[in-house]
Amino acid sequence: MSESRPASLVVSAPSGAGKTSLADHLLNNVSRVQRTISCTTREPRNHEVDGEHYFFVTAEKFDALVRDDKFLEWAEVHGHRYGTPSAEVDRIHASGDDAVMVIDVQGAESVRQALPESVTVFVLPPSRRALIERLDGRDGLGGGEGRELRLRVAADEIADYVKYDYVVVNDDFDIAAAELAAIVRAERCCRQRRQAEAERLLADFRAETSDPDCDANSRTAGD
Repeated sequence: MSESRPASLVVSAPSGAGKTSLADHLLNNVSRVQRTISCTTREPRNHEVDGEHYFFVTAEKFDALVRDDKFLEWAEVHGHRYGTPSAEVDRIHASGDDAVMVIDVQGAESVRQALPESVTVFVLPPSRRALIERLDGRDGLGGGEGRELRLRVAADEIADYVKYDYVVVNDDFDIAAAELAAIVRAERCCRQRRQAEAERLLADFRAETSDPDCDANSRTAGD
């Protein structure tokens, strides 16, 4: 089986564009992919399990992790803090799997600086109207200030698409999910990730070529 150096995949999008649903589909349909588990200072919701959905930590613990430079990125969202531990990427890569981080554009910039080899994907909604409909349907924002704030933020976030390696338009979900999976599979075949495997194969060929018995057998076969 072919081997490749594990990738660090960043998936970003405006709120409501579908990045989480696409990432979940990727995890369920492509092997050797794991999502990083973030730390958060908020309380767990009813269905959430510590260490599975999030690492739920106190504000004091979060502060200590920030001071000790344990996060690839972190941010405050709606009064709570969230951060991606560097150890999570190390854990996933140690298992041979690709690490997927679903984070906003600010977090993506931090990861880009810490892990220049990371692969970044921006998910776009097909239109402003479509994003409004998704926000209303998901959150019941009903055209209020909350929705307008998210749309203003979305405009700023979308402008950052130029910093990303790939852009996926989430118009038809199945097509967008297939494109995200194709990005992961293509990245596994890139030269840099297959370099160690290719060098091992090249060394085998060079060893065989330098074997005198091999050269004699080749000349006999040629005669």
